[in-house]
Amino acid sequence: MKRLTTETTDFQRIEVWGSGQEVDFRVAGATHATWHRDRFLTGMAWDAITAGVLLRGAGPAESLLMMGLGGGTALRQLRHILPKVKITALELDQGMIALARKFMHLDELDIEIIPGDAYAWMLRNKRRFDVIVDDVYGSGELDVSRPTVYTPELAAALQRSLAPKGIFAANLLTGPGHRKMQSAFRQFFRATFPVVRHVVPKHSWNETVVGGTDLASASRLRPYEYLWPHAKDQSLWRELRCGSL
Repeated sequence: MKRLTTETTDFQRIEVWGSGQEVDFRVAGATHATWHRDRFLTGMAWDAITAGVLLRGAGPAESLLMMGLGGGTALRQLRHILPKVKITALELDQGMIALARKFMHLDELDIEIIPGDAYAWMLRNKRRFDVIVDDVYGSGELDVSRPTVYTPELAAALQRSLAPKGIFAANLLTGPGHRKMQSAFRQFFRATFPVVRHVVPKHSWNETVVGGTDLASASRLRPYEYLWPHAKDQSLWRELRCGSL
């Protein structure tokens, strides 16, 4: 791939790299979003997010809230695997939204996009969702990082926003420099939900932690392998590891 452009938005500096068949958004040295013409899976965090959403014990979600849209990588996967789910996405960086529309075919996903701060929106939200995913990350000078842990006020807003039998998932960085935040989120999940699982991708320092009153086991994920059209995607799906936390 070669660098196609560099855009400085109100919140971050985004490098767009691409070739004839794929595009990456890179922020602070990390791949922030990725799109491939023929494939969906990546071996990284977005695959684990998608798998985590599928662990809802009551079955496939009819409504999903994504906090932190980015370039829409996970939502592209979810739209393929759950074509009827109604998706709402919150994104602070309108420059990122514009780039995703230009380079990653975002408008093809049929998503309701709400610009603005995800946590501020959650605090005043009156809607309910079968699945809520927190993938909010900000850009620092040398790395990306989470802006907050869940305060009691935000935790109460989250619970109000979950539909009956709803589940909550969060993408967590697990490498050096991120373990304190990871531990805080894990503690929050254990204190908030009776059942907690996590999904770990093979090729990145991430885990998706999922909480709810009823979560399926790893066996729920196996049949979805054959819904991916490419053999490489199927192989990456088999590499995901899911277990209790």
